[in-house]
Amino acid sequence: MGLRCGIVGLPNVGKSTLFNALSNAKAESANYPFCTIEPNVGVITVPDERLQILEELVNPKRVLPTIIEFVDIAGLVKGASKGEGLGNKFLANIREVDAIIHVVRCFDDENIVHVAGGVDPVFDKDVIDTELQIKDLESIDKKLAKSERSAKSGDAAAKKEVVVLQRFKDALEAGQNARALDVTPEELEAVADLQLLTIKPVIYVANVDEGSIQNGNAHVAALQAHVAQEGAEVVLVSAAIESQIAEMEDPEEKEMFLGEYGLTESGLNRLIRASYSLLNLITYFTAGVQEVRAWTVHRGDKAPAAAGVIHSDFEKGFIRAEVIKLPDYQQYKTEAKIKEAGKMAVEGKEYVVQDGDIMHFRFNV
Repeated sequence: MGLRCGIVGLPNVGKSTLFNALSNAKAESANYPFCTIEPNVGVITVPDERLQILEELVNPKRVLPTIIEFVDIAGLVKGASKGEGLGNKFLANIREVDAIIHVVRCFDDENIVHVAGGVDPVFDKDVIDTELQIKDLESIDKKLAKSERSAKSGDAAAKKEVVVLQRFKDALEAGQNARALDVTPEELEAVADLQLLTIKPVIYVANVDEGSIQNGNAHVAALQAHVAQEGAEVVLVSAAIESQIAEMEDPEEKEMFLGEYGLTESGLNRLIRASYSLLNLITYFTAGVQEVRAWTVHRGDKAPAAAGVIHSDFEKGFIRAEVIKLPDYQQYKTEAKIKEAGKMAVEGKEYVVQDGDIMHFRFNV
């Protein structure tokens, strides 16, 4: 399961600088590459120190981390919902992502013109929201008209659907995002086919100057206060710092550079961790002499579903899962010694996968 995040933001907020920093990111190992699928899509591997631990223990032929796709959603300006800029094309791209990374300018620089004439993160956030809400309203209105016609003919399901769609319409017209509505899973089904833009989970990236990376500034505080009711996370990132980190190949040089700003990790790592948390994702591992590999599943997934991420046949023919905890692997060093110590658990279909599990699946098809 790959994670796909769309990066949005107004012009001159640092969105492209951040995306370019990701594009140029030099990983600490040849196993951790960044590649570009197409001009506006990049794939970066998820840093995970547990992979390095397993690599040292197992000595596999290759190591495969899990990945995140970052999509640079360009063309989002006021009027994008009506086709201004490259609005229609890139609004369509947002429908394909799992989460939205909304970059908001929180730095002052008289040499970089702001589209509104001055730095105002609340304005920036609301412009993007409005464009996405307008597009969602178009989608809701089309389906609502169709459902209302069916409801008039006596279709009971359509009558229920009309009620749900009207709730979303009212919220959007009031300037709310669809994700703000408290709805049941059954009600969500009524709009599932619409792929609403404002229903997608969001992380706000406050792009700050180098001096504000630790504690933020007044712009960050204004943004945090404005999004507080959404319960959304605001991640502080300095695109300028990330650009410099992206040019560094030596891990020790990166560590020293981050230390100068009082940081222990890059903004990219913080963003990845926040993205996983937002989507309620965890990682489990498979480990053997051929490869050590990280796999992404949803928190709460059971063993057969985790097996299905590798191959659908694994889920269909699932028999059991053999599970090792990383601390036990570190202590006993080999699977044989882990078994001797009784530290390999044999789990059935109801086992809920835990973050960091090392799993081997038995199946029959």
